[in-house]
Amino acid sequence: MRTLVHLSDLHFGRVDHRLLAPLRELVERIAPDVLVVSGDLTQRARPEQFEEARAFLDTLPGPQIIVPGNHDISLYNVFRRFVKPLERYRRYITDELEPVYIDEEIAVVGVNTARSLTIKDGRVSREQLAAVRARLAGLPASVTRIVVAHHPFDLPDHFEERDLVNRAGRAMQAFSECGIDILMGGHMHASHAGSTAARYEISEYAALVIQAGTATSTRGRGEVNSFNVLRVTPDRVEVDRYGWDVVHGRFDVADTDKFLRAGNVWTPHNDGLLAAGL
Repeated sequence: MRTLVHLSDLHFGRVDHRLLAPLRELVERIAPDVLVVSGDLTQRARPEQFEEARAFLDTLPGPQIIVPGNHDISLYNVFRRFVKPLERYRRYITDELEPVYIDEEIAVVGVNTARSLTIKDGRVSREQLAAVRARLAGLPASVTRIVVAHHPFDLPDHFEERDLVNRAGRAMQAFSECGIDILMGGHMHASHAGSTAARYEISEYAALVIQAGTATSTRGRGEVNSFNVLRVTPDRVEVDRYGWDVVHGRFDVADTDKFLRAGNVWTPHNDGLLAAGL
């Protein structure tokens, strides 16, 4: 089994600093095999915000798979936005925009969906999809394949189609062909764990989509600060959502979602139904 901690939308520059120490201490206790951060490390891509983000990341365990978000591209500096869109991200966070972690149980591949030509939307290219395929080629079927991006490939029905990353449908077809099991993202400041089967009718394929809320930003959009912990085996995934308890000043497990795999199809799982043989 592998344990992954999934943080997103830290937004240094608009951070609730009361949350940083409790979050760091809890992540240390969880001791994940991989720490995932799915974008928007800063609020406005300013040097001091990247410095704060880098200092916080240095207190967390590794290995770390980090991808940029749309807020990590300068908004008001036109030159930086279009000529050097992620130069500060590369300088302070990592030069690798699409990092990869692979061991004998999991393969985690980052995809950079942040773009200069849009304020908040994201996009995935054919070249990026081909790179994901190449990185996963030849891995044993037992290895759980995970893609991390800032912008979502799937969301619950009450979100709009425009909230998805551009070319999401094409990406899902490519992901089905290379057996992607889990899609991890952020951007919406809304937690969600579910199957892609409802939106994408792909024969004998359904991945898990795991969205994280904002771990530390003051812009919760109606949801408490939160993050996810995934416990992954080849045929079972459990997702604990930790939410901020303002009364006790700590993150506690708010709910848990469980999923089972049959072939290349992941479905929600209920312990009671399984025990009853249903």
